[in-house]
Amino acid sequence: MTMNYLDFEQNEFPLAYLIPFRCYGTWLHGDVRGSVYRRQHNRFGTPFVTPSQSLEQSDAAQMRQPPFRLKVAERVIVEQAIREVCGHRGYQLLALNARTNHVHTVVSATVPPEPILNAFKAYATPRLREAGTLMPGVTPWSRHGSTRYLWKPQHVEAAIDYVLNRQDD
Repeated sequence: MTMNYLDFEQNEFPLAYLIPFRCYGTWLHGDVRGSVYRRQHNRFGTPFVTPSQSLEQSDAAQMRQPPFRLKVAERVIVEQAIREVCGHRGYQLLALNARTNHVHTVVSATVPPEPILNAFKAYATPRLREAGTLMPGVTPWSRHGSTRYLWKPQHVEAAIDYVLNRQDD
């Protein structure tokens, strides 16, 4: 399907998706940066969970492993895996930035974003294991991620700029 950028509001799929996902245990419920509950408040525009140190500590106590962070070599592996997914499935990767505790992507595709997100994680995890940087039983990713729909060209451009140029070290 060819995207008609002039009539973007008529497209079945958005022009692109902003798909960030976090490493396991690096951003818990109650964190001051904001979070959403999986079954509640998880609709666009709804408020975040109120920051709460006790909620964050409760989530930390329930973790099955320490937080997972990507080292430089692991970030390269994850980025290669994401490029592989996009090449194999015909997704257009517009921006990619693997950080120590999360990965940001901007992807154009004519499928919903959830299978894209799942494929990114599914490809990256065994690549990390094959490289010997991820031990058996260690979960590298938090559950789900964010899937923002980008319907307008200026939103796609802003997302690309954010992913490539606006990440704090």
